[in-house]
Amino acid sequence: MKQRTINILLVITIICISLSAILVRLSDAPSTVMVMYRMFLASILIFPMVFKHREEFAKISRKEWIAIVFAGIFLACHFGLWFESLNHTTVASSTLILALQPAIALVGGMLFFKEKVNLPTVIAMGIAFIGVAIVGGGSLEGGSGALLGNVLSFFAVVSVVVYLMIGQRNVKSINHWVYSFLVFLMAGLTVAVFNLIGGYSFVGYSPNDWLVFFMLAIFPTGAHIIYNMLLNYVNTTTVSMSTLGEPIGASILAMILLNEMLTTVEMLGGALIIAGIFYFLRLQGGSKLGSS
Repeated sequence: MKQRTINILLVITIICISLSAILVRLSDAPSTVMVMYRMFLASILIFPMVFKHREEFAKISRKEWIAIVFAGIFLACHFGLWFESLNHTTVASSTLILALQPAIALVGGMLFFKEKVNLPTVIAMGIAFIGVAIVGGGSLEGGSGALLGNVLSFFAVVSVVVYLMIGQRNVKSINHWVYSFLVFLMAGLTVAVFNLIGGYSFVGYSPNDWLVFFMLAIFPTGAHIIYNMLLNYVNTTTVSMSTLGEPIGASILAMILLNEMLTTVEMLGGALIIAGIFYFLRLQGGSKLGSS
């Protein structure tokens, strides 16, 4: 795939994921119910493409089936934690913390893929984490609820990075439509079990809630399908770079649609997060050019 095509697809994912936080805020349904229907509806929507590649199921090894199960569980954790975070903190704070995804992906690469990290990269990550600390510390003014929201958002980042790292190892050997379908289905089943145990109702939601469920299944989930396809050509860190655009897009939409204004703390911490991650990505790009 050409670099221009990859860049265009990354821009599309930024637009799609920027809608996610806004859509979540527009529904009164429990967070895990939104996740469940988002995953199940997405599975149904892409089933025609999966049926076209149905012969791929027989090629999946036992090890890959195990990876798919765990990928689905971590994806469910990501959505569940992040959707719930939006009930406690602002769209800006939550999405700014999500922008840490490339840095967390690098840490994961160090731990699991033995990727080497130099001092400038550590500095870039340090700048970003200072920004997160400022955003998180500023949330103390909003009480323990806002802090809880930011903590949930952070663990949502960790979960999605693990999900993407599992995909990086397995999607190259599995058709990305089949892989996305199975992971979405597993994520939906995981959250469905949680909802059953938690006593959440599966029915009785308003037309507005169902519209949100479908919109989540089409647009933000479409970004994850693109992610899985791109993992055939780039690594997890490169895919994660698209999260940089989400805080900007989501914050603008939140100001317009939800009347959520950015606080001084969010702007200061956000600037450090964006600067740190941008510097980090420039270092990554430079190292690739130097090694080519």
